[in-house]
Amino acid sequence: MLNSNTAILWLSFFAAVFAVAGLVFARRHQGDLEEFIVARNSQTSHATFLTLLATTMGTWVLFGPAESATWGGIGAILGYALGTLIPSLIMIPLGTRIREIMPTGHTLTEFVRARYGRSVYLCVLFIMLFYLFIGLSAGLTGIAQMVALLAPVPLWVTASIVMLSTLLYTLYGGLKVTIFTDRMQMLVILPFIILMFVLGWQATGGLAPVIDGLKEKAPQLLNPFDSQGMETGATFFLAVSLTGLFYQGTWQRIFAAKTDKVIRNSFILSGLVSFPILIAFGLFGLAFVGLSLPGSGSTALFSVVLDNAPSWLLVGMIFFGLALIMSSADSTISSFHSLFIVDLNRLFPSLTQHKLTLTSRLLIVLISVLALLVAAKGYSILYLFLLADLLCCAAAFPVFFGFYNSRYQNYQALISIIGGLIAGLLYFPKPGEPIAFLFESFLLATLTPVATSLVLLSLPSKKSFDFSIIHKTINKIGG
Repeated sequence: MLNSNTAILWLSFFAAVFAVAGLVFARRHQGDLEEFIVARNSQTSHATFLTLLATTMGTWVLFGPAESATWGGIGAILGYALGTLIPSLIMIPLGTRIREIMPTGHTLTEFVRARYGRSVYLCVLFIMLFYLFIGLSAGLTGIAQMVALLAPVPLWVTASIVMLSTLLYTLYGGLKVTIFTDRMQMLVILPFIILMFVLGWQATGGLAPVIDGLKEKAPQLLNPFDSQGMETGATFFLAVSLTGLFYQGTWQRIFAAKTDKVIRNSFILSGLVSFPILIAFGLFGLAFVGLSLPGSGSTALFSVVLDNAPSWLLVGMIFFGLALIMSSADSTISSFHSLFIVDLNRLFPSLTQHKLTLTSRLLIVLISVLALLVAAKGYSILYLFLLADLLCCAAAFPVFFGFYNSRYQNYQALISIIGGLIAGLLYFPKPGEPIAFLFESFLLATLTPVATSLVLLSLPSKKSFDFSIIHKTINKIGG
């Protein structure tokens, strides 16, 4: 283990490297507010692929897949990995569709407001903001707890260094600097991922000792058709895949891509690359159980890899973890920016670009302070994460069905979302209760809106939505 001063010094140094690089890039690439929040039609396939992969590889990959494997084994690992792959494929038709009907758009919420009106828009806006806040808090908590495993550094110190350095360049440079630093951070992340797998293989002695241990201690984890594993995998699949559709950072990159071909190539490649990476991270959870290592399932990777690790590896892990959290945190901050600026511009059209940006920055600083307070306490926010996932599952079909079906009405979407929330929350555990019926909760939240929408569509109606009017309601920011 490192001493606290050494860990803080390296953490500050690595954070400063990313922050300074971002600030230098931002000073050289100044643009208007449109470019600040969407960088419209500017990014190549290579840049879009790397930034998509970077936003997928947050600190949660060090904890989530491995812990899910200790619960549900191979079934859970596959569900988790597929839940990351499928949104990448779904976003291709959704992304090209929204660029077609809303070529000057900035956010998913703009489409929802134009398509469904105020009520559904407010539901979706709340869901997206809630998910962004929980994701930011979880990322800060993850990096703070990771550093605490390597050195006795207080959680608030790590979280503060990470938050401050990320805010510095993201609030100044917007989406373009976020994409630039994502590409930098992937130069750290990808080699370290490979290193983790090599060290994990060496530490476990290969697959044979792990499989032998699992056969003796938890054979059900090796069975992909085990009922608990299948339910866990299906739950993670629904939660991860449908939640990913509501991440504003992804929609920003849809508008930033140069062409529809760029969208197709980059989303396919990022999904295909992230899929085996998440499976491999999940295998650390199986190794943790099979080898009967000390600790908890959430820290399985560290239990496998970092036993008697040399100092250079511990320092490297700080760099690795920092690249992971900053690559996702800066995207989250940029997402807040775009949502706030778009809505502030709509509510207060007379505000100048400077005042729009300043007001948005103040709101983001306030949110960042709240996220810091959560991370400093080291709370488990799994419950809130699951709640945010449930909200996304209930809204997914009603929101995206309206991308294509012109007969689908505002009230039908709203009733379907409410029906999904009620059905899902009936089985959703209350705070402090054991998580017993999570699969049933997510299944009902996802499928109830589908059934409700189809029933409501069978009612006679001559009214049809004209998609051509959507682009007329979207104005250039500050224009």
